[in-house]
Amino acid sequence: MHKIQIRQEIINRVVSRRGRYHLFDSLDAAETAFLVIDMQNLFCEPGAPAEVPLSRAICKNINKLSKNLREKGGLVIWITSATTYANGKSEWELFLKYFVAAEMRNRTLDYMQIDGHGEQIWCDLDVSDHDLKLRKNRYSAFTPGSSILQRVLSSHDIKNILVGGTKTNICCESTARDAMMLDYKTMLVEDCCAALSDREHQSTLENVIQQFGDVMTVDEITNLFEI
Repeated sequence: MHKIQIRQEIINRVVSRRGRYHLFDSLDAAETAFLVIDMQNLFCEPGAPAEVPLSRAICKNINKLSKNLREKGGLVIWITSATTYANGKSEWELFLKYFVAAEMRNRTLDYMQIDGHGEQIWCDLDVSDHDLKLRKNRYSAFTPGSSILQRVLSSHDIKNILVGGTKTNICCESTARDAMMLDYKTMLVEDCCAALSDREHQSTLENVIQQFGDVMTVDEITNLFEI
């Protein structure tokens, strides 16, 4: 896992502006969903085209938080990335054309096939029959047209969002930002997230704590359920 902390200057800035560091004193687990982002073979498998090596190190913490939340009546949602591809085009053509090198494109498409090997949840993760599985085709699962996440959360009366998975600074941060702007209480679970570098991971933690939500560890969050 990433061995970094939010810088003291950022902590001081946050406390100075709002008079406290953490936003929430307690959370109702029954109104809480844990969004586990992109913990699939595409990102977790050694040698995969979008491999994030540290993603494998956060599985234990993801399992721990998922189990705790399920036991307290909350919802765990596994969100994976995949794309259709037909007649030489996908539904996110700009991404594949400009952000993926030509020599990597076919292999990336293979891993992003709907229901394909690359979309399968990584083998070290404990998925319950009571969990939900959703698919997205943009970085943020809240982007209009990306997924049905917002409707699912509404039907389950969810008010609190926990975000974990990979990459911290791309899909996790994008989803957390949108969750806050849609008026959910949002928390980034720092030891359930993985990026390609400590600096990228830290940057997201510092962005989120300042403007978009709270940042806590698994143990800190589970303590909030007890209050």
